[in-house]
Amino acid sequence: MGIRTKFNLGLLVVFALAFAAAWVFLDRQFVSTARSEVVQNARIMLSAANAVRQYTVREVVPAVTRGDSNWITPLTVPSYAAQTNFRAIRADHPDYTYKEAALNPTNPTDRALDWEADFINNFRNEPSLNEMIGERATPIGRVLTLARPITIRDEGCLPCHSTPDRAPARMVAVYGSANGFGWRMNETIGAQLVSVPMSLALNNARGNLHSAMAILFATFFGMMLVLNALLHFVIIRPVTRMSRVATAVSLGQSGEGEGEGFEVKGKDEISDLGRAFTRMRRSLDQAVKMLGS
Repeated sequence: MGIRTKFNLGLLVVFALAFAAAWVFLDRQFVSTARSEVVQNARIMLSAANAVRQYTVREVVPAVTRGDSNWITPLTVPSYAAQTNFRAIRADHPDYTYKEAALNPTNPTDRALDWEADFINNFRNEPSLNEMIGERATPIGRVLTLARPITIRDEGCLPCHSTPDRAPARMVAVYGSANGFGWRMNETIGAQLVSVPMSLALNNARGNLHSAMAILFATFFGMMLVLNALLHFVIIRPVTRMSRVATAVSLGQSGEGEGEGFEVKGKDEISDLGRAFTRMRRSLDQAVKMLGS
C-alpha cells in the first residue's frame, strides 16, 4: 500500500468521523432553532389572542352593555371574541389553531379533549406553572402546542359561573344550566392552547442541514485535492526519483540515466534529503572510482 493510499485512507477516516459528528450536532442545533421559532410564533399568536380578549373587556363590553351588567350576547365574552377572531386567521392558515379549553365549559364546543385536559390538569396540580409546551403527532405531521392556564382571578366572573340561579337568564337560555357552573376564585378551570405545525420549520431545518453538510463535503473534497497535489509534488515525486536513482546506483549505473540526471530544488526537508542523497551518491561514485584505479 503506497503513501498516497495510506494518506487518503487516513484522511477519509478522519473526515467520516468528523462528518458524522457534525451531522448529529448540526441536526440538533437546527431542530432546536426551528422549535424555538415555532414556540416564538405560538407566543405571538397567544399574545394576539389576549389582545383581543383585553380589547373586548375594555372596549366592547362597556359599549354594548352601557352600564347594564347583565349578560347580553356571546360577543361580550372575551374567550368567544378571541376564538372567533382566530377562526378568521385559520381561513389562511388552517393548520394553526387557538382554543380556550375547559373541563366544565359553558359552551360545549369549548370542552377539553383528552390531550387538552392533560395540560389543564397539570396546571391545576402545579399552581406555580405559568406555561407548558408539548408536541404531538397528527395526520399533518408533528404539532407544537403552547398552553397557559385560565385561572379565575376576577370576582366578576363568578356571577355567570357560580350557580345557575345567579347567572344571567339570557345566558342560561342560550347554553342551559348543566355546564359552566361551580367555578371558584383562584381555580384553574381551563387553558389557552395555541397549536402550530412544525413541518415547515423542520423542513427548513433539514434543508439548512443538507446545505451545511454539502458545503462541508465540498470543502473536504477541495482540501483533499489540494493535499493530494501537495503530497504528489512535494513528497511522492521527489522520493520516487530518489528511489530510481538509488536503484540505478545499486545496479552500477551511477554514471548514466537516472543516476546522473537527478536534480534537487527547494528549501524544505525533502529537498534537504535530496541534496544529502546526491552528496552520498557522488561520494559513493568517487569511492568506486578510487577502488577501481
